[in-house]
Amino acid sequence: MHYWVQASSSDFAGTLPQPRSGHTAVNIGKSKVIVFGGLLEKKFLSDIVVYDIENKLWYQPECTGGTDGQVGPSPRAFHVAVVIDCHMFIFGGRCGSKRLGDFWVLDTDIWQWSELTSFGDLPSARDFAAASAIGNQKIIMYGGWDGKKWLSDVYVLDTISLEWTELSVTGSLPPPRCGHTATMVEKRLLVYGGRGGGGPIMGDLWALKGLIEEENETPGWTQLKLPGQAPSPRCGHTITSGGHYLLLFGGHGTGGWLSRYDIYYNDCIILDRVSAQWKRLPTGNEPPPARAYHSMTCIGSRHLLFGGFDGKSTFGDLWWLVPEEDPIANRLRATSPTNVTENKDAMMENDNVRTELKESQTEESAISDLQKRLGISVSLPSNGVPIVDELEDRELIELAYSLVGERVSTHERVSHIQALRNHWTNSTPRFIPLKELGPLLRDYQRQITRRHLENGGSDAEFFESGFPRKVAHGFYHIRNVNQLRMDDIPKLLAEYKQLLLN
Repeated sequence: MHYWVQASSSDFAGTLPQPRSGHTAVNIGKSKVIVFGGLLEKKFLSDIVVYDIENKLWYQPECTGGTDGQVGPSPRAFHVAVVIDCHMFIFGGRCGSKRLGDFWVLDTDIWQWSELTSFGDLPSARDFAAASAIGNQKIIMYGGWDGKKWLSDVYVLDTISLEWTELSVTGSLPPPRCGHTATMVEKRLLVYGGRGGGGPIMGDLWALKGLIEEENETPGWTQLKLPGQAPSPRCGHTITSGGHYLLLFGGHGTGGWLSRYDIYYNDCIILDRVSAQWKRLPTGNEPPPARAYHSMTCIGSRHLLFGGFDGKSTFGDLWWLVPEEDPIANRLRATSPTNVTENKDAMMENDNVRTELKESQTEESAISDLQKRLGISVSLPSNGVPIVDELEDRELIELAYSLVGERVSTHERVSHIQALRNHWTNSTPRFIPLKELGPLLRDYQRQITRRHLENGGSDAEFFESGFPRKVAHGFYHIRNVNQLRMDDIPKLLAEYKQLLLN
């Protein structure tokens, strides 16, 4: 069990960083965290704010070095920052509408900036790229947006020679993207999510091998389709390493077909490196407000969340995510014993409700039964399409609430969802609001999957046989409702009605 605790004045001394999003925050060993740059409303920042871990102190160091009378890099956001030993390397980003391609390093021992002149295969100017360190000498960078197109190139920088090399990768390649994460895990680079070409937000996971010279492997991408409770497609999220697992937090996804708004997330999902599956991180209280383009750093067994943006506001709050035995969690329990007890009781009630649902709805599919017995959502990926249990499809549940006009407890949601399905089967295409198309598409895909499993088919048969194509369900492989055309909507609704009525 973990707890979220908003940081208070007693946690820190000094001057806290001002609100921002699109900044970077990196660890220098176990001694400090460095926040650089970002965006506050329409102002791009170039300040450095440091958190001294041992002394619990925030401060702004007096830096030297720069060009044209300015200390350090120009203001920017959505850049990359990678640490090698005591040096923080900065590349790219954006200031206003201008994409940047300059390259800087900060020596944190003497707080001196240097603009670096590199050579070799120089990467183009870009923002929303992602980068990670390979050992103690190299940096790898993947993707981004250059102002005209989404990128899928891979560059490796030798920080000793300052030579860039564009990595030649054979075989299947991930779709171009920006706003993703790229994390070195032992010998592989893991890339998750992002916004792809044409605008769809993705939820795919890829691994790149061939980055360690001693291994003598040919560079190549592999798409990973892991079991468990996979995250919904998103970009602007963070992934931090926490021992045997990776922790994903936040980000945003699309709000639906032709929608102008995004859905922002505040969920915690871990990728367990031992069991190689996705899991929800159990938390004993309410999480921070949903956000994207924040920073998350790992300090021992704690994670520190800072800043971000939720589509309307820029955050400047600091939050700890800590295990239950941490003194900070003890402080939360000491100050709010009633709240913690209520949260635990609510979690126990949810477990009981899941058991009751399993026992009372024996006609539900094998995938839903597994979800209730194990307390997980089973995702059956098909070209990146996640099949989410309806009880965890927030948008579907909100629509059901709005239709019926009341909020109910978990065990009564099933009847509300059925009412929503009845509403759709009795509707014509012209009377389906745009905001309902996303949940409708997901429920359509959910019905196809369950129909196959109820007929005794296995997961492997489902995807190897191309089942959805054979039965002419042409929208099963649609990753995102934005890919639908106007003339697809009547066909989608007709197929959905047929699935529910047969």
